[in-house]
Amino acid sequence: MTTIHVPVRDSYDVLIERGILSRCGEIVKERIGGSTCAVITDDNVGRFHAKTVETSLAAAGFRVVKYVLPHGESSKCAEMLLKIYSFLCENDVTRADCLIALGGGVVGDITGFAAATFLRGLPYVQIPTSLLAQVDSSVGGKTAIDLPEGKNLVGAFKQPKVVLCDPDTLKTLPRAFLIDGMGEVIKYGMIADAKLFDLLCQCDLSDVQAHFEEIIPACVGIKRDVVAEDELDTGLRMILNFGHTLGHAVEAYYHYETYTHGCAVAVGMCLMTKYCGEPEAYQRLKTCCERYELPTDVPAPLSGLLPLCGHDKKRMGGKIRYIVCKPVGKAEIRTASFADFCALFERSV
Repeated sequence: MTTIHVPVRDSYDVLIERGILSRCGEIVKERIGGSTCAVITDDNVGRFHAKTVETSLAAAGFRVVKYVLPHGESSKCAEMLLKIYSFLCENDVTRADCLIALGGGVVGDITGFAAATFLRGLPYVQIPTSLLAQVDSSVGGKTAIDLPEGKNLVGAFKQPKVVLCDPDTLKTLPRAFLIDGMGEVIKYGMIADAKLFDLLCQCDLSDVQAHFEEIIPACVGIKRDVVAEDELDTGLRMILNFGHTLGHAVEAYYHYETYTHGCAVAVGMCLMTKYCGEPEAYQRLKTCCERYELPTDVPAPLSGLLPLCGHDKKRMGGKIRYIVCKPVGKAEIRTASFADFCALFERSV
C-alpha cells in the first residue's frame, strides 16, 4: 500500500492499493466509526463496485444504505442535492454516521457538498473509481454543485476522513473515461513535474495503464504539496486550475453534453499555452494530448467561449487569475483585468 498524508487542518491519508475496496469496511470502522454508512454512487459505477463496498461495510458492522444517481455532469445540481438530503433524512443518518462517495468526480463533488452541509457537517470518505477522481478531484476537499450559469459555483471546502484509491477499479473504465482522466494527468506534468510529462510523452493509451502505480501517486503527491500550502485556494493552489478557466467555458458552451471535464481541460490547456505560453511547450503539449486522443481545440469560436470565462470562480472583482506554464513543469499565476485577459486572444476572435 502507498500512503500519502495530506497535512491540512483536518489531516487525512490517501491510501492507494489494488483490492482495497474489499477492505474498505475495516478501514472506515477504524478511522471513523459510527453505525450507518450512506453510500452515494451512480448507475454506472454501482453496477461494478457497489456490492463489494456494501459487503465490506456490512461485514465491519455497519448498517448500509445506498443512493444511486444518474451518471453524468447533469446530476451535479441543486435538485439532486435536495434528493440526497431527503434520502439521508428518510434513513435517519446522523452526525455520528458517514457518507461514502463511490464514483468519479461528479459523485465525489456532490457527496462531499452534502457532507459539508447536511446537519451542518458529517464525515465522509472518498472512494474514487475513475482515473480523473483518483489523481485529482478526490483529494483536496473541494466540493460543489453546478448552476445553470457555470460549473462549481456553489460549494464548500470539506476534507474527507480518508481517500481509498483502488487502481483495479480502473479496469472497468470505458475507453472514453480513461481518455478523460488523462487530461488531468497531463495537467500535473505541465504544472509541476517535467519528468512525469516526459513519461506521458513516451506512452499512449495502449500502455499507459502499466504505469498507473507510478502515475497516480505522483499526481496525488503534487496535489498534496499544493493543498498543504494553500488549503483554501487563495494562492498557490490556483495552479491546479491550469486549463480550467477556458475548459469550464468549453463545458458550459456545449451545455455539459459534448466535452467531458478532462477533454475540456485539455482544450483549455492547449489554448492557454498556444496564446500565452511558449511555442515549443505548445507543440509538446498538443502532441502529448493527441497521443491520448484528447481534443486540442474546439469548433466553438473564442468569441463565444471568452464571455463564459467571466463566471469563473477565480475572478476577483474586475480581475481574473489564469495559469500559464512556461516552461513545461512550472506554472505561473497571472492576474489581468477581464478585458485584458480577453485581449490575449483577440487575434483569433
